[in-house]
Amino acid sequence: MKIDKAEIEKHIRGILIALGENPDREGLKETPTRVANMYEEVFQGICYTNDDIADMFDKTFEDDLYVEEENKDIVLMKDIDIFSHCEHHLALMYNMKVAVAYIPNKKIIGLSKIARIADMVGRRLQLQERIGTDVAEIMQNITKSEDVAVIIEGEHGCMTTRGIKKTDAKTVTTTFRGKFKTDILLNNRLMMMYK
Repeated sequence: MKIDKAEIEKHIRGILIALGENPDREGLKETPTRVANMYEEVFQGICYTNDDIADMFDKTFEDDLYVEEENKDIVLMKDIDIFSHCEHHLALMYNMKVAVAYIPNKKIIGLSKIARIADMVGRRLQLQERIGTDVAEIMQNITKSEDVAVIIEGEHGCMTTRGIKKTDAKTVTTTFRGKFKTDILLNNRLMMMYK
């Protein structure tokens, strides 16, 4: 799927008119084009399925890696900064910190790829809960490990700058798969590592 910048420009111009603005005044003349360019960048993830993203960032390592059969070693990357936009209000979801953990299954993923996956998944109209689900699905696809956990903390413009206007409200979501869902001791260990 390709983002249609010409259509975005047309609609942004219409929104400016609907707001009572003059889209031909100097400060707004190029606004529709600027917004279309911005949307192409910030919504880049819409152009890709989870399988596409898995293919893009499928860089794993198996050489010199010994993984026991009943392995419970955890790889955890935390404090991955991302942003997204709420699909209900198109409002910014910001100050988002993503933590991704997995138990290796005969191979490990390149660390920068974990951050790239979280970033690309955020570049869609999203729900914070779905970001966690999408990241977990992609990680499972690449690592071939069922044991994946995603923890996200973020602030939502639809809560902080409009409506209820609770500026300190933070949302925390968890997505647990495999052993992180079924093994309480492992889950507790993860949460201690996360803090």
